[in-house]
Amino acid sequence: MYVILVYDIKGDEKGQRVLNRTFKICKRYLSHIQNSVFEGELAESQIIKLKYEISKEIRSDLDSVIIFKSRNQKWLTKEMWGIDDDKTSNFL
Repeated sequence: MYVILVYDIKGDEKGQRVLNRTFKICKRYLSHIQNSVFEGELAESQIIKLKYEISKEIRSDLDSVIIFKSRNQKWLTKEMWGIDDDKTSNFL
């Protein structure tokens, strides 16, 4: 399944720790494409593990995570504006 994950961590006193841990978790599963945005192909079992790991780190009253899922990347088009810093373009 093709996944796009976006998170928003509140920038308070404990937010940097949450941000760092959330980033590291996402980086293990997905490709980092821009600030707090990740994308990639995952099996449903990997999505469940990812959600579980992130849910242990984020603060549900302050932080948010959105996961967009599609059966296949071909059903989405990616359009970039501004600096074309597509970090996934070097993959075969």
